[in-house]
Amino acid sequence: MDHTQQLSDEFLALCKSVTAKRPKAVIDHILQHGFVSTEELKEKYGYNHPPRAARDVREHGIPLITFRVIGSDGRKIAAYKFGNSDKTGFTKLSGRTGLSKSLKERLIQKYGSKCFIYLEEIEQRELQIDHRIPYEIGGEPQAEPENFMLLSGSANRAKSWSCEHCENRITIRDKSICLSCYWAYPENYNHIAMKQTRRIDLLWQGQEIITYEKLKAHTIQFEKQLPDFVKEIFEKELKQMKNR
Repeated sequence: MDHTQQLSDEFLALCKSVTAKRPKAVIDHILQHGFVSTEELKEKYGYNHPPRAARDVREHGIPLITFRVIGSDGRKIAAYKFGNSDKTGFTKLSGRTGLSKSLKERLIQKYGSKCFIYLEEIEQRELQIDHRIPYEIGGEPQAEPENFMLLSGSANRAKSWSCEHCENRITIRDKSICLSCYWAYPENYNHIAMKQTRRIDLLWQGQEIITYEKLKAHTIQFEKQLPDFVKEIFEKELKQMKNR
């Protein structure tokens, strides 16, 4: 089936101009089949992080819409198809500002060389710049440090996956929802991808690892799960503080 008939010549030309392997695979599949599912991206093309492949396409100025299809196991999974393909729909996206080295240096100068999510110190070359508000919802902000965040590779992948599966990203697209989300402002939030969830990411480094191993040994002794055991410790400490 030909899925290119309703696409403008300008849009098709933009699609054909993409030569990088990962976004090109996504684009070519959609041109041929109308959409591509996360399952297909994983199994057919070997992309274990489909949101990253979709982002690659969007970064070339090609709008994608995330929607739901039924996977091979009968469950609903994410899929991608082209968004507004007329000239006004994609030329604005194609002007996306590159996340420059100078912006990264300003972020490090202001916040330090650490991941905003995991709060761990990381070598500068391993940190990645990300929009606090997903580009697909908030558009391109001014290139000021307060509009961006530094993330480790694993934190960036976790954020991408969570945002891709958030109902706000899929259907609502309300920037104000993102402004109160953990993935945009982990220092001050009231939901995580629209779910009433709170989280703390704890890291033990250097000599702290000794404490971690002791904690782990106690969880084994009491036949508990480590996260549950840590929560119990917090609860006991809060009760003791209240009674002081």
